[in-house]
Amino acid sequence: MDRAISVLEILARRGEAGVSEVAAEIEVHKSTAFRLLGALEARGLVEQAGERGKYRLGFGIVRLAGAVTGRIDITQQGRPVCERLAEEIGETVNIAVMEKHFAINLYQVRGPAAVTAHNWVGQLTPLHATSSGKILLAHLPAGRRAELLMDAGLEKLTPHTLTSRTKLEKDLAGARERGYAWTLEELEIGLHAMAAPVRSRDGEVIAAVSASGPSYRFTQERMHELAPLLVAGAAEISHRMGYLG
Repeated sequence: MDRAISVLEILARRGEAGVSEVAAEIEVHKSTAFRLLGALEARGLVEQAGERGKYRLGFGIVRLAGAVTGRIDITQQGRPVCERLAEEIGETVNIAVMEKHFAINLYQVRGPAAVTAHNWVGQLTPLHATSSGKILLAHLPAGRRAELLMDAGLEKLTPHTLTSRTKLEKDLAGARERGYAWTLEELEIGLHAMAAPVRSRDGEVIAAVSASGPSYRFTQERMHELAPLLVAGAAEISHRMGYLG
């Protein structure tokens, strides 16, 4: 596997390479290099460049890259918006997407008031107990949502975590109606958060933008006051992603 990945990296760097060149660079016999290239070619990851015995990366790479390209784009397109939101709202702003039955944070900006904010980037967080997770859940088809919640369970993380499916569904319906979700000490005691949806070009909710802060400062009333800023920011990222709605 390591050799096969090395072959792909060689072709990415060189553009094209022959069997002998690949064999020399990864220090194997030509027959081994030929077998590796043949296996990659069978999967569409490399292709022969004309009749010169050279190989180059194939379009199968695009298929694999497509699985993460959208997430990379969200981070790139969302960065300036998140930086502005962190300034305007004064709290920590994150972009999160769904990963299996979790929400994973891809990008974070600390607001001026967030002196010792926790770094959430790369962390998997429960869907039912986070504002980003609630937004991602709220916009799923009911059947898919039920399946995810069945797999994940509704773990009680604090005394305020919603562990009843009926109460959670009511909360999610409210989030869809108002355009944003919130959590009040449902993931951690002393932490409040709200999130709004980011849509792709075809209108699918692909991410959530959240703002979070300490409950003594980021109160429920303050979140409602600042929600229009967050919703507008999420809409701006959606527009940058090609959504015209």
